[in-house]
Amino acid sequence: MRHLFVTDMDGTLLGRDSLVSARSAEIVSRLSREGVPVTVATARTPATVEVLLENTYINIPAIVMTGAALWDRAAQRYTDVMYPRAEAVARVMECCRKGGVNPFVYVLRDDAMLEVYHNGRMNSREWKFYEERCGLTRKRFIFDDPHASDGPMEGTVLIFAVGEGRGIEAVASELAGDARLSVSCYRDIFNQEVAYMEVFAGGVSKAAAIRRLAGRIGADRVTVYGDNLNDLPMFAVADEAVAVANAMPGVGEKADRRIGANYDDAVALDIAMCVRADGLRG
Repeated sequence: MRHLFVTDMDGTLLGRDSLVSARSAEIVSRLSREGVPVTVATARTPATVEVLLENTYINIPAIVMTGAALWDRAAQRYTDVMYPRAEAVARVMECCRKGGVNPFVYVLRDDAMLEVYHNGRMNSREWKFYEERCGLTRKRFIFDDPHASDGPMEGTVLIFAVGEGRGIEAVASELAGDARLSVSCYRDIFNQEVAYMEVFAGGVSKAAAIRRLAGRIGADRVTVYGDNLNDLPMFAVADEAVAVANAMPGVGEKADRRIGANYDDAVALDIAMCVRADGLRG
């Protein structure tokens, strides 16, 4: 039996300091080197995934950008990328323009580098978003490029916006019924006046990416770990869904079982326990 283990990062594998602890890194790396398929599924891009997993070895691709792509850490390149159609991207940009929203447009270049375009004056939240990411490798920001407003750019994989909640939600609502797109919109947990919008190709999700990855490696069983409501679609496609003790209300109730908290290395320890159990059953 080939047992695939997939874990969310923030609040699940990562501890209170938003890092992989030395203990978790050692366990996951050891199991991966023994051939156990362990990976992460995250909304993050490889620019931050690589930094966070610097001391953690995994032997299969990471699910990144909410499932819009896989990231092959060994080859340092994107694979299985899902691009929205050009006409769908054009509609997103037009809706943003009419709604007074200036989004960040993520364009994949050369299978390894993300170019992030932004035209127009940045609001305070956009500026904060940029400052937190401007020093990362594998991602470069490009501002006020006239070509970025000429039409949909080849390689566009994500359109992201942050700003005043009602304005962002109005644009997301207008796009929500378009089957060519996968649209998510949510409020900032620390400031309810602020909202975020992410637009991918239709069908993009961490759950769909897990299905593809499981088929690709020939997995017979899938166990997933999560803490947040956006992990519930992953729970639905897994053979076993596991919630950490610090999970948000409503998440634990949807899980098959619960384990300790993210800051107690609970995910890594549980994977090791499941591997031992698989060995005994085998």
